[in-house]
Amino acid sequence: MKRILFSCCFLFLAVVSFAQPSFIKDTLDNYIKEGMKKWDIPGLSIVIVKDGKVVMMKGYGVKDIKTNAPVDENTLFMIASNSKLFTATGLAQLEYDKKLSLDDKITNFFPWYQLYDSTSTALVTVRDMLGHHIGTKTFQGDFTFWNSNLNGEQIMRKMRLLKPSQNFRQSYGYCNSCVMTAGKVLEKVSGKTWDQYITDSILTPLGMSTTHPLGSTMAQMQNASKAYTNNFTGKLIELPYDDVDGLAPAGAIVSNVNDISHWLLFQLDSGKYNGTRIMPWRVLQRTREMQTIVSSRKSSYIPQHFYGYGLGIFEGDYNGRQFYEHTGGADGFVSNVCFVPEENLGISILTNNDNQDFFEALKYQILDAYLGVNYVNRSDEFYQFFKPDLDNTVNEVKGYEARLKHNKPVLNINDYAGVYSNELYGPINIELVPVTSISYPGELLIHFNTSKNLTGRLRYMDNDEWLLTYNNIAYGVFPIKFKIENNKVVSVDIKVNDFLEYDPYTFIKQ
Repeated sequence: MKRILFSCCFLFLAVVSFAQPSFIKDTLDNYIKEGMKKWDIPGLSIVIVKDGKVVMMKGYGVKDIKTNAPVDENTLFMIASNSKLFTATGLAQLEYDKKLSLDDKITNFFPWYQLYDSTSTALVTVRDMLGHHIGTKTFQGDFTFWNSNLNGEQIMRKMRLLKPSQNFRQSYGYCNSCVMTAGKVLEKVSGKTWDQYITDSILTPLGMSTTHPLGSTMAQMQNASKAYTNNFTGKLIELPYDDVDGLAPAGAIVSNVNDISHWLLFQLDSGKYNGTRIMPWRVLQRTREMQTIVSSRKSSYIPQHFYGYGLGIFEGDYNGRQFYEHTGGADGFVSNVCFVPEENLGISILTNNDNQDFFEALKYQILDAYLGVNYVNRSDEFYQFFKPDLDNTVNEVKGYEARLKHNKPVLNINDYAGVYSNELYGPINIELVPVTSISYPGELLIHFNTSKNLTGRLRYMDNDEWLLTYNNIAYGVFPIKFKIENNKVVSVDIKVNDFLEYDPYTFIKQ
């Protein structure tokens, strides 16, 4: 069946004047098909540009496992954090036009803005925001901000509650709310909404006519892929689309490889597209100036010695060439965009299963082919680490479910119900589910008031532990405990998938 589906996929090969590596000519197609099967990826699209031309642009598999509708070069995927370079490029253009400086303080634009401490508040700049330098952990705050009912300003006002665990400006912690804040500065200076500015300054001049800067209406978009995961269950499950328009400058763009090929050609031709200057070369250079050293040690698995972060883009060396890249992850989607200016080479891969590393293995495999690295099957190499982790997670969840034996909790079930609150997130409601509407006695339901359409189901296992499952499996499956003192419930720690945020939140019973 998969052979039939793959045979329907679109393939475009431009006539080019150089000999492609044998892996690209003879092996890549089957490599992708085998990798998708191994990694359980329903659909994938890819584009490779070289020396100013598209040399491969193709869709594989399906965008919908129910209808078997095929992926093509125009199929839309969430590109998530690959949106960040668009934001940084817009701000670099405004700086070039002398409408701001990236070293301007955020409080110059928003006098009310606060971080956790007054010193950081007084010092933090646009550059700090684009470089993830406020001292928080990676993804800190995202359980509150991602898929939330909060708009950009409301998120900015909550950032004062993000307690840093690292040093301001000295440490790096990947921060979506930071890039969103930089995007709000763009709006303030340009007088346009972020999405309108990105459309007028980048998407329209580059002919990216089917790219959407905001993703909240993805369900109504033509030729949009569905979102899938096999995390926690080992089986593909369709997910609801993320709505992260509140964090739009950090991750809301929906696009396809056809349009992204224009973005790659623009990046590789110093700001020109189809021979027309779209932006000054200095604007692109500004985004590529390294702000953070992520690693200066030789990698044990790829030919790399240094790696860092610029403004909306990672950068490093790969077998002696400088390359730039970023990945993007939303529930049901992971993607990458990569370009190597010295080789005039660009790659983008979009996929619709968020629980896999094949999209990265494939990128490295293509880089290996073009940059003269001896062949190692990157898919097999990555899979040997991925598969045990997936199996452990699935078995762990099965182990939790085996403990659901209708045991009774320590206190009366009604004692666990009520309003709980976390200073950052806000209130949640835990209520007893009527017996008539459940299959498990003593079931509790959590309403996450800040998160759009998110609920959690609590079923008692044993040893004071409950099994938490979300109505959106992407948020995870976890055991949790209520803290009890003097026969009263005091609080509960709630965990979400590390894909969203690493640390649990403590909710205090009101």
